[in-house]
Amino acid sequence: MNHFELKDGELTCEDVPLKTIAEAVGTPVYVYSSATLERHYTVLRDALRGAGLGEPLIAFAVKANSNVAVLRTLARLGAGADVVSEGEIRRALAAAVPPERIVFSGVGKTAGELAFALNAKVAEINVESEPELRLVDQVAQGLGTRARIAIRVNPDVAAGGHAKIATGKAENKFGVSLAEAERLYANASNAAGLTPVGLACHIGSQITDLAPMEAAFSKMRGLVERLRDQGLTVERLDLGGGLGVPYFNQPAPPGPVDYAAMIGRVMDGLDIGFAFEPGRVIAANAGVLVARVMHVNARPEGRRFLVLDAAMNDLLRPAMYEAYHDIRPVRPRPGEPVAYDVVGPVCETGDTFTRDRMLPPLEGGDLIAFMTAGAYGAAMSSEYNSRPLVAEVLVKGADYAVVRPRETYEAMLARERPAPWLQ
Repeated sequence: MNHFELKDGELTCEDVPLKTIAEAVGTPVYVYSSATLERHYTVLRDALRGAGLGEPLIAFAVKANSNVAVLRTLARLGAGADVVSEGEIRRALAAAVPPERIVFSGVGKTAGELAFALNAKVAEINVESEPELRLVDQVAQGLGTRARIAIRVNPDVAAGGHAKIATGKAENKFGVSLAEAERLYANASNAAGLTPVGLACHIGSQITDLAPMEAAFSKMRGLVERLRDQGLTVERLDLGGGLGVPYFNQPAPPGPVDYAAMIGRVMDGLDIGFAFEPGRVIAANAGVLVARVMHVNARPEGRRFLVLDAAMNDLLRPAMYEAYHDIRPVRPRPGEPVAYDVVGPVCETGDTFTRDRMLPPLEGGDLIAFMTAGAYGAAMSSEYNSRPLVAEVLVKGADYAVVRPRETYEAMLARERPAPWLQ
């Protein structure tokens, strides 16, 4: 469910017309619904509780949507943060996420980032390789502390909606094999700078079939039991995220209740704490990207290019993943649907959101909304073609606030300076 609906013939976010925001803030602009963020978090939390999984740590994946206002909205409900860089740790702390609810993941953590995380006293560091294990131990000893770590396991299970977002196969860069995990966990238990507290896995994103997850989670349970049989303590099992969301062109994926029930069945009787790293399932349908039609370029051979003021630097997913986003007019015009190639102004043929999409008639000046854009939208945006970073707005009921202003050209240029010999 989301809170973007037609009211009096006009698309609104909660009680605010998108046209009102577009006129005040300009376009393109990301618009997020507080009510949708809150609902998706609480539905997942309640499903996990109802499946007998206790009070799990739900660490929102900051990479999905790193806006501090979005993070703070979720933190007020009890959410933690799954982070993959020092910058994301800083964002989580700025959003008042307690450090004991922050999980630090990622395959290439630097010594400086690890030191920052340890000084911040994050909940755990998910270690993804043997060299990283040695580095964490070294950094922790240098600080006179012990790092709470989990070993991230690659269970060699294929899942994910696209090859570029599958993370659980042996050929993917993430984690260690099951056999390596046993050895590294035992080694960590004897290291002066480490306190191993658990295991982690994450097999992909936009997963619409629970079977791969069930296979991976079953392997993780078996690993917990083998480690405990060796007399090792395993307090927490981090099962990652990856549950898919409906992008409107496919059947609805399993919901949080089915997901939680599957985990409850696989983990029945295992006395352990659980952690999860959802991102897309909470944020995707909580946001839209509003853009304005610049003009319609009707070619003699019959193609119609719907040229927008939004481009691939504002919403990269279609160019990068061939991702589908439903496109809706903010105020639909009457008339039969027309086939459009929806494109942006960037000088790349890849700056194409979709081809031959049937949409209601549109004209220059009309507003459209890319739906399900709250995850991996603004977070992946860039200044390619020297286009200012897109603005972001958070809505709550009848109120809205600009939570990231559109960057100015002056600020963009001020970050650069000529070399001394070019003065």
